[in-house]
Parts: sequence; C-alpha cells; structure tokens
Amino acid sequence: MFSRSIPGKLRKIVGRDAVLDRPADLMLYEYDGSLARGAPQYVVFPQSTEQVSELVKFAAREGLSIVPRGAGTGLSGGSIARNGGIVLAFARMNRILEIDVPNLRATVQPGVVNLELSNALAPHGFYFAPDPSSQKACTIGGNVAENSGGPHTLAYGVTVNHVTGLEVVLPDGRIAQLGGNAGSAAGYDLTGFFVGSEGTLGIATAITVKITRLPESVATLLAIYDNVQNAAESVVALTSAGITPAAIEMLDGWTLRAVEASVHAGYPLDSAAVLLIEVEGLREMVEEHAEAIQALCRKSGAREVRVARDETERQLLWKGRKTAFGAIGRISHSYYVQDGVIPRTRIPETLAKIEEIGRKYSLTIGNIFHAGDGNLHPLILFDSRDADQTQRTLDAGREILEFCISVGGSITGEHGVGMEKQDLMCSLFTDSEREIMLRLRQCFNPNSLLNPEKMLPSPRLCREAVSPGHASLG
Repeated sequence: MFSRSIPGKLRKIVGRDAVLDRPADLMLYEYDGSLARGAPQYVVFPQSTEQVSELVKFAAREGLSIVPRGAGTGLSGGSIARNGGIVLAFARMNRILEIDVPNLRATVQPGVVNLELSNALAPHGFYFAPDPSSQKACTIGGNVAENSGGPHTLAYGVTVNHVTGLEVVLPDGRIAQLGGNAGSAAGYDLTGFFVGSEGTLGIATAITVKITRLPESVATLLAIYDNVQNAAESVVALTSAGITPAAIEMLDGWTLRAVEASVHAGYPLDSAAVLLIEVEGLREMVEEHAEAIQALCRKSGAREVRVARDETERQLLWKGRKTAFGAIGRISHSYYVQDGVIPRTRIPETLAKIEEIGRKYSLTIGNIFHAGDGNLHPLILFDSRDADQTQRTLDAGREILEFCISVGGSITGEHGVGMEKQDLMCSLFTDSEREIMLRLRQCFNPNSLLNPEKMLPSPRLCREAVSPGHASLG
C-alpha cells in the first residue's frame, strides 16, 4: 500500500500540473504499440535533468519502480509499467540543446521527436540518419532505449552508430556523463553499452548524436515482381554483387495493395511484391549504382524497374512505406507486428515459412520489412476481441521468431525485447550468457527499480518457456 502523500511529494519536485494520478488519466499510459498492458500509479512529466535525479532518488526511498517513456510508439511493451510505480514521461523535455555543425554534432533532450531533429538540421544541409517508420512521432530517447533502426540504416547503421555521448541519471539519482562530443573516448564504451538497454541501466536526459550531410543526389527505384521469391532473390543478388544502397525495403503483394488503397503511392496492384530501393551520394556514383541495380533486379526476375521522376514521386513512394502500419489498421481490427532478423541469404525460405505458419494458424500475415539487413516485420492480422484468435496470433508470432533463431538470426532488430519477448531470450542465449547480462544490469540497477521485469528473463520464466505451446505477453 502506497502513501496518499506521494502525489503531493511528486508535485513538489516537478510542479502541480506535472503529475497524473487519476485513473482516467492513467489509462492513456497503460499501453504502447504492442499487445501488452500495464497501469502505472503515477505519471510524472519532468522538465530537467535535476528533476529526473530528484524523482529517481524519491522513488528509491519509497521503493517505487520507474519506467521511462517517450512517445509510447514502442512495439515490445518496453514503456509499460508492469508493476505500477511511476511512468516518467519525457514530453516536456523536448528541446534541441545545441546544433554544432563544425563538429557534426547535435545535443537533444530525450523527448525530441526524431523527424523534428532532421527538420531543424535541414537548413544547415544535414539530417539525423536513423529513421524509424514512426519518426514523425517517436522520440530520440526512445530510439536510444531500443537502438532503433529504419530503412536508411542499411548504409548508415542503427542508433548506436550515431550516439557519441549521453547524460544519464543512474538508479540512485546520480548524474553521469557517458562519452561526449568526440568520436571515441578512453576506457570502456559505456555509451554503446547503454544504447539499446531499454531503460534498465539508467535514464538518458541529454543525448549527443552525429549529424549527417544531406546527399548531393538521390535515386529511388521501385522494382516490381510477379513472384515473391524473385524479389527476395534480388536482395541476395545485390548483396553478392557488393552493392549497398541506402535502403532496400520489401512489401509483398497483399501488403502493398492495402497500402495503395490508403496512400495511392503508385504501387502496382497486380504485383506479388515490390522492392523500394534508394541510392544516394555523389551524382555520378548514384547514376552508376542505379543502373547496376536495375540490371541485377531484372536478371533476378523483376518484370519492371521504375525510377522516381522527381522529389514528389520519391516522397510518395516513401510515404507508402512509412505509413504502411496505419494502412493495415484500416482493414483489420488489430494486428501484431513482429521484428525478427535473419541473414539476408535466408530471406526466400523465411518468407515461405511465414506463409506456411499463416496457413497453419488460419491467419493472414502481410510482409513488409528492411530487406537490405534482413529485418523482418510480419504483420499478423487478428481480432483482439476473440481470445482464440489472439492466442493463435501469439503462437504464430513466436513460431516465426523461433524460425529466425534457427537460421542464425535474432528476435529483434529494432523494436526491443521489452516484456513481449522475454521468454524467447531463453532460446536465443544460453544460461551463462544470460547470467552475464544479468550481472551487468545489477551493477547499474541492483534493486531493479528501473524498468523492472523487462528484457532479461528470470530462470523461472525460462523453465516455463520450454513447455510446449508456451506463448504469452509475460
């Protein structure tokens, strides 16, 4: 039982209008983009690093857990309060603190929206390379927590490759600086260790990132296929040829038709799949690579390869890809987004396996994914009001990820583990490997007050996970 005076004490730290504790208000923070649910007891909106520090110290004294939260667009339950406690919402820590063009750096608070940073950099001729599909809403702090990717990270890397420094509040309230403006630092790479830790090591309150110069030239190609396997084989062919575009995205026929009905991006309705491929850089190099890509795609079975004629057409093609999840929401009561990773050479057989799993569980599964780096995003359609459909959906999702593991892949490329995939960590890592991770977490977060029961499974959960047919939201 928690003290009734807690909301008043929280308001003394952050102000009267920065604490929510009414059930009707808390309901908005029970969920993210996953299927998981969990209600906090309090939602607090800090405005400074010092306030975050005081809140963490207060929570430690009261034995309250803290769950950091950005925009709530996560897809693994990472920002959900699993056992009550405080959700620390960063909507008011949304300032760009510095743009340092000469040193190719920017420093932001965690609540800065991903796309807003690129918009602020554009007049200087730069942008922030990691571009999740939710970049119009997701925050840089959330990108750091999940080590987010996006279409263009094929060439430029995921979030960890673009963060050079972090100001963090540790679980005891101390403020620490990890890394800085320099490209590298002496000692352990604690910045790299922190990125992707899903809020279990500390809370980032200021983030220093690399900024990337806008390219001189960009070419966007749409390769059209009558066979999904040919599209997948084109990705393998591009990899074998040593060509690394800025992005290679794939949509299967079912998905592209759903997207086209919503966005009218110009995707051909009679195709079995399309590849959206982008190359950028110096004009001569872009022209040369675009010609080579067209030839390779045609050789692998593309019936046609179109090149966007202008920026308007290019942006429309990308709008279709970036808003695909929303387009699926128009035709299905619910959908479950998975996030598996496989070697690029295993894409053809993995797509065949996903189709087989869909038939097995009598579910429609659309495929849209970062084909260039083998990061799959199967969309499993279901009705969440139907308990049987929901369970079949969970079982199908688990089977897809288990297949990814079996071919040398992983259970997440950018959405994180959170609370949805904890049990699958038991299949991905050995007992010894998980113990190492647990011991590292305990060095930072010994009482597990920061984002508890996330990411790393307990031994009990691993024992239960080996039981046949096990699939749950934890």
